[in-house]
Amino acid sequence: MEPYPESDNAFSHAVAACISDWSLEGRVFSLTFGHPLPEAGLDCLRPLLCIKNPLILNGQLLVGNCIAHTLSSMAKDVLAAGREIVRKIRDSVKYVKTSESHEEKFVELKQQLQVPSEKSLSLDDQTKWNTTYNMLVAASELKEVFSCLDTSDPDYKEAPSMEDWRLVETLCAFLKPLFDAANILTTTTSPTGITFFHEAWKILSDLTRSVTNEDPFVSSISKGMLEKIDKYWRDCCLVLAIAVVMDPRFKMKLVEFSFTKIYGDDAPTYIKIVDDGIHELFLEYVSLPLPLTPTYEEGNAGNNMKTDESQGGTLLSDNGLTDFDMFIMETTNQQMKSELDQYLDESLLPRAHDFDLLGWWKLNKMKYPTLSKMARDILSVPVCSVGQDSVFDTVSKELDRYRSSLRPETVEALICAKDWFQYGSSEGSTALVKLEI
Repeated sequence: MEPYPESDNAFSHAVAACISDWSLEGRVFSLTFGHPLPEAGLDCLRPLLCIKNPLILNGQLLVGNCIAHTLSSMAKDVLAAGREIVRKIRDSVKYVKTSESHEEKFVELKQQLQVPSEKSLSLDDQTKWNTTYNMLVAASELKEVFSCLDTSDPDYKEAPSMEDWRLVETLCAFLKPLFDAANILTTTTSPTGITFFHEAWKILSDLTRSVTNEDPFVSSISKGMLEKIDKYWRDCCLVLAIAVVMDPRFKMKLVEFSFTKIYGDDAPTYIKIVDDGIHELFLEYVSLPLPLTPTYEEGNAGNNMKTDESQGGTLLSDNGLTDFDMFIMETTNQQMKSELDQYLDESLLPRAHDFDLLGWWKLNKMKYPTLSKMARDILSVPVCSVGQDSVFDTVSKELDRYRSSLRPETVEALICAKDWFQYGSSEGSTALVKLEI
């Protein structure tokens, strides 16, 4: 337990303890936080990790923000801006859903009006912003029914106006890209930075255009959202872009395309930052010792070499290949391409939907021994720090006094058990395990 949990260095102490307890010294590549750390906290954390672990790319990839938190924060801003409109829709949906007779009249009127929507009304959970979005979408598609409901049900008094429905459509237009992006986190077991590079730049580009909208309501919402996605982009753009480059279906081409959309004439400057960054990162990996490849680990390789030498020839001796070495030095291009440049110069692979990216790097690790190791680390950087059941939360979860009193070992066991049950194989062992309390 930290004696002063609110202090700037409390988090760095907790991280240091975890690194030590879990024997992760020298193994931490990147940390993803659910809530943005204050600058003072980052200033305390970076020197600590600099001592404990080598800082890749001068620490630029060290700290990342949780995309789910960013999306939820933006969604909360949208719903807050349309608070009164959302309340009106909620009251109308509540009126229909809390009485069987009211719902029957609503369904009957829908059939009479021949409204084609297949959406069904449901009251939202105000702690989950996706339920509010779904409520607004369903109500918007059924707005004709709500507008005529007072004719068949005199007790219904507060029908939203046409202006209200226009604002609902505006809110839904803002929430849809956030919902689509966040929904990826709930439907994908291990989302990578590649997916959210694409989602983030699209949202950033759309909001940049919306800020200049003539409608003050639209421009006001866009401005607040843009500030948050822009901060996420500035903090995480480099690691997301490098992850994209590590995908042989995109490489630098997607970075160049998206940056041109975002930055316009300034795009070459930002493209160069990514290009320089990935080359610098590659050189750092080149300086790291690589494990022996299976070719040299097998015992047969050494035996074959001895057999060749025992056959009496001097072909493989130093003297026998001196002239050959001189020939190689004279004929080889002085600007021999590195693994990275060779990889970038090759043609893009087709964008197959079921492409196994990690499997591709595993198959090509002999061709790109250094680059495959770099890809493994980059592609394993998590983009989200919350579970699938918390992606759409609008309220931060806080530990109560009971849970705060649990021993660290118990908390670790509970978290691991939940993860194993959720993602473990259904064919796992059924053997009993003895737990020591």
